[in-house]
Amino acid sequence: MSRIKKILLVFLLAFIAIQFIHPARNKGSNEQPADFAKVFPVPGAIQSIFQHACYDCHSNNTNYPWYSSVQPIDWMMARHINNGKAKLNFSFFGSNSQRKQISKLKEMVNQLKDDEMPLSSYKLMHSKARLSHQEITLLTGWLTATADSLQNK
Repeated sequence: MSRIKKILLVFLLAFIAIQFIHPARNKGSNEQPADFAKVFPVPGAIQSIFQHACYDCHSNNTNYPWYSSVQPIDWMMARHINNGKAKLNFSFFGSNSQRKQISKLKEMVNQLKDDEMPLSSYKLMHSKARLSHQEITLLTGWLTATADSLQNK
């Protein structure tokens, strides 16, 4: 067997072996009382955008696509989800202080305006996450109004 074939065989065996190592899934059993949609009166159109563009990485309940069962993609997704939830978790948003909630709402506005969120890699595979200018305007307007109403309390 040639050296190249041996190297390819080793890579193939390693690829097959890693298919059996999966990180824990981000699947919550039920909605949390501190969930964003329970804390704020979120209009249906806004909630729909959040669901298809944000909640997979920023909540405790991810809808996994078919390719998430393939390694190393599953590991990369787990890392993205863990990083996303560490920065913003809609499932526990209401448990943050009012000051932190205002800060997070304003941060969401800035990231939407700067096209930093959703991530390009996520938008590549999820067409519904590619927000139109109208959706971004709708979201940023609602988020700004919500932050302002919290500040005025």
